[in-house]
Amino acid sequence: MNGLIDRPAVELACMIRRHEVSARELLAASLARIDDVNGELNAIVTVVPEMAQAWATEADRLTASGEPLGPLHGLPIAHKDLEMTAGIRTTMGTPLLADFVPDQDGLIVQRLRAAGAITIGKTNTPEFGAGSQTFNPVFGATRNPYDLAKTCGGSSGGAAVAIASGMIPIADGSDMGGSLRNPASFCNVVGLRPSAGRVPSWPNNTPWSVLSTSGAIARSVDDLALQMQVIAGPDPRVPISLSEPGSIFAELAEFDVAGLRVAWSPDLGLPLEQAVRSALADVPDRLESLGCAVSDAQPDLTDVREIFQVLRAWQFEISIGAIYDRSPDQIKDTVRWNIEQARRRRLVDHGRATAAHAALVARTSSFFDGYDVLALPTSQVVPFDVELDWPREVDDTAMETYIDWMRSCSDISVTGCPAISMPAAFTPQGLPVGVQFVGKPGGDVDLLRFARIWERATGSSLDRATVVAS
Repeated sequence: MNGLIDRPAVELACMIRRHEVSARELLAASLARIDDVNGELNAIVTVVPEMAQAWATEADRLTASGEPLGPLHGLPIAHKDLEMTAGIRTTMGTPLLADFVPDQDGLIVQRLRAAGAITIGKTNTPEFGAGSQTFNPVFGATRNPYDLAKTCGGSSGGAAVAIASGMIPIADGSDMGGSLRNPASFCNVVGLRPSAGRVPSWPNNTPWSVLSTSGAIARSVDDLALQMQVIAGPDPRVPISLSEPGSIFAELAEFDVAGLRVAWSPDLGLPLEQAVRSALADVPDRLESLGCAVSDAQPDLTDVREIFQVLRAWQFEISIGAIYDRSPDQIKDTVRWNIEQARRRRLVDHGRATAAHAALVARTSSFFDGYDVLALPTSQVVPFDVELDWPREVDDTAMETYIDWMRSCSDISVTGCPAISMPAAFTPQGLPVGVQFVGKPGGDVDLLRFARIWERATGSSLDRATVVAS
């Protein structure tokens, strides 16, 4: 069983089906790895071994019975601590909910459990998921497995670290301004922000918003696609949910990238640390070596910062404004700022942002008439000191707010297009740097096919380095 938990999720799922390993053995390997490395990393903040053991025992009974098994049967998973989990503490990283135990699962948890995944606990997130640095007053900071003095990114930072350090084979997460892509880049794993509506979220008091979406994080594209089979698909309670079933991810057919039109943007017109620029300088050459036709280009994202700031503030106010009103002094300053921004703005500001958003989405759609993929850096910075809450400047340019340093992701969020962060390079100090690939609207499957070609050519995250914690 040595190294069992390090195997790809797709392989582990097959091993369980072939009776080569039991769910209980896999769970034991996962819990042992958590015992070994989680103390330093602080990625999984709530562990429920007794509940997991009971579920694993039932999974093994089903395996032996010959009954149909779900795609994730017997695979251990931990859920982001923003997701509702029945009978398991869900804190959202805030002292105000430190002891909150929901009585129902959220939709994504329901789907994962129905597919046979075994919940072992919750992964760390910043307070209310706000910001791309994973720390909170309940559990503290999660550390980067490649350098314990650095941040892992966020807000799905606990999930990325749990994957990178081999605690679990798959994990869920969510992404508004880069919360799946940024930690994937910082931790050398794969993180997908699906098309708006591809993975519906419920309960959700902003079900029409396209900014925030659930998604998946894994060590390889195939492992990520395995999870997408389960979590994608329509839900009648979520009006923007796409009608295609998750089964579209079941078979990633071979993909010929010869002649594929790739737009390369080295910085999206944003400040970028030189370390990132240097690490990704050869991306166009690497894409051309695969047969892609690469051009320097990017969509017209006029007004994108204002659109994101307005719609984000509005969504925060709707989501947690009532909690803020009860205990404003017990919520971190950046979250308070978002809510207060929403309350200071006029209705006409929201209307103008909505109209500008519609125009931007139309321009982006037209851009993809001429290109198949947009490639750009995932993050504007490399992993920074874990004690720093957020970078105040990037490449000598001051950042006005705590989310401006991640515009390389948040600007893409506004388009509604699917976007994936893939391992790409390391700095001379051994810190991971990811490249972001953006697909056509609704083109999630083709994007994963393309990403898998990149992965095969450059080496998966499993092959690229040994994390410090392991």
